[in-house]
Amino acid sequence: MLTNPVIPNMTDTSILVTGGAGYIGSHVVRQLGELGENIVILDNLSTGFRVAALYGEFIEGDTGNQELVSEILKKYNVDTVLHFAAHTIVPESVENPLKYYRNNTANTRSLLECCQNTGVKHFVFSSTAAVYGTPDSDYCGEDTPTNPINPYGMSKLMSELMLKDLAFASDLRYVVLRYFNVAGCDPKGRIGQNTEKATLLTKVAVEAAVGKREKVVIFGTDFDTKDGTGVRDYIHVEDLASAHIKALEYLRNKGSSTTLNCGYGHGYSVREVLDAVGKANGKPLNIVEEGRRAGDPPALISLAEKVRSVLGWEPKFDDLDEIVTSSLNWERKLQEKRAAK
Repeated sequence: MLTNPVIPNMTDTSILVTGGAGYIGSHVVRQLGELGENIVILDNLSTGFRVAALYGEFIEGDTGNQELVSEILKKYNVDTVLHFAAHTIVPESVENPLKYYRNNTANTRSLLECCQNTGVKHFVFSSTAAVYGTPDSDYCGEDTPTNPINPYGMSKLMSELMLKDLAFASDLRYVVLRYFNVAGCDPKGRIGQNTEKATLLTKVAVEAAVGKREKVVIFGTDFDTKDGTGVRDYIHVEDLASAHIKALEYLRNKGSSTTLNCGYGHGYSVREVLDAVGKANGKPLNIVEEGRRAGDPPALISLAEKVRSVLGWEPKFDDLDEIVTSSLNWERKLQEKRAAK
């Protein structure tokens, strides 16, 4: 049962942010808090951190707990849900697929049922470019066929489909945001990426820069790209967070349900990212080259005009050096904390 002692004014509506203590969720919570929104955060802290939730009422719990979720939705008069709670490590999803289908898909189904039963009006869903799998083209639009090649991508796509079907059968309206490669941290250094055993390139690279990792591996140097390494669309977490704010505004203005790519529309190669980290750190990284991984496309870049036209979203941090520098500064901060223990 919910034991949080702070009860809001019931004439006000609130936003429930699941996974709001995680990397992306915490940045969205911070932006919502700075706008004065009423926020309640639900996070089981399996990968999130309580200290990262800078605003709102915090409740430790699981999105699969229907009794708890229903009570939160009613008690806090929630009319909007921003759903981030998910496992996100692709190799782990291959090794333990049922973990991903339980947490990412089954728990989303449970959450959606609670939303339906309590009359939640708006739903913003954290999805991924992994739903596209290995596309025929380097560029993916929202109409690119979905064909996930791992359980992580499939678990997210299944959630998208459930959300679409529920919206068709009810008054719920949604925005699905398909993220490309998220990187960077709060420019003021208040929160950042704390993911353990991270696999995202920028996080791995800055960990190597501060000595947490011995090396960075480039998987594949013979792709048909400008320097032979894979090319990806990297989006700063601050811009991604602001897209969620725009999605909320869009739904409040009676916008219809939609699915949108979140990226910059251009890519950087693995080698370019690693060079940028080395430059920001003042010395090159220890880089090891290995063969391609199965399923890695040469390039994966968003066609991202729709998110701009539909939401009126304008990115402010579309700069590789800025992305890398904010990531490195945060990693140095974490390294200082580890050294002080």
